[in-house]
Amino acid sequence: MSGLRLDWATLGAELDAFEAQLKAGAAALSQAGAPEPGGTPRDQILHTGKARLFRYRPLVASPQAVPTLLVYALVNRASMADLEPERSLIRSLLEQGVDLHLIEWEAPTPIDASRGLDDYLHGDLAACVSLLNRQAGPINLMGICQGGTFALCYAALYPAQVRNLVTTVTPVNFHTADDALSHLLTHIDLELLGRQNLSGDILNALFLSLKPFRLMHQKYVGLVAQLSDPASLATFLRMEQWIFDSPDLAARALHEFAQLFYRENRLFVGGLKIGGRACELSSVNMPVLNIFAQDDHLVPPASAQALAGLTGSTDYTALEVPGGHIGIYVGGKSRRLVAETVARWLAARS
Repeated sequence: MSGLRLDWATLGAELDAFEAQLKAGAAALSQAGAPEPGGTPRDQILHTGKARLFRYRPLVASPQAVPTLLVYALVNRASMADLEPERSLIRSLLEQGVDLHLIEWEAPTPIDASRGLDDYLHGDLAACVSLLNRQAGPINLMGICQGGTFALCYAALYPAQVRNLVTTVTPVNFHTADDALSHLLTHIDLELLGRQNLSGDILNALFLSLKPFRLMHQKYVGLVAQLSDPASLATFLRMEQWIFDSPDLAARALHEFAQLFYRENRLFVGGLKIGGRACELSSVNMPVLNIFAQDDHLVPPASAQALAGLTGSTDYTALEVPGGHIGIYVGGKSRRLVAETVARWLAARS
């Protein structure tokens, strides 16, 4: 320590500047409010069960003739896909000419605790697809995360209704060595978990615990530098609002998904049944585009890559995209790459 000399004047000035930055940031936060998601124009065309089906208004003169239905997960709000105009996967797909539709799941009430996967797939999802089938014939299905797993299952159950299938950050093998969520679920009492709807707050705590330093501490240190930038602050607040606004999950559907997919790994090893009907990946006979994230901590690349060779398709394409589980949808380069790849791939097969 003998050679170390502190410049107290410089240190004091830096601390004063930091304190001023914090005060200005606190004032900006107090005035910021809760910014709304992207708000890309859309129209509701169906309300069935616990699902609302929307069609987004085209942003090009001649959109693709085959409709694409985006299936999101039950565990989060679909607003992540339309976070803000500059960070919107939905807007990027529309700009590429995709005729985009979205299922927005409604949160279950206590009387919905008995809703199972068959209600969501054979009921709600089937009703949405059937409406689009009547209008345009077989459609394109595109799924995100658990929504991708639902899309895979639906394509296996009803292959004649699906023209092309796109999966993004979609778990297939739920027993890969680096799947932290799968390891965590081995220590949870699933019978207890399935007795009543799971609170979204508990679900948030579960997801945050998988990467606590990055998701609960490091990002707030970085926030200090964003406080003086209104646009960056608004983006941060939108992400925080999305992260902490997870809906409740229906007890039966949660129990079935945890048991069949995470515990028994039925989608990967076979023997999966939903609503009494066999759901085998070998029945997925349409073209498949499988996109996964290089640094995904929720769906490890190995889990998504496991889809290769399991389907009955002769047209299978895989793409690894730089970024994390959410970053590939809200980041700049990755989001554009995903949108452009999906649009080109669908156009070539439509």
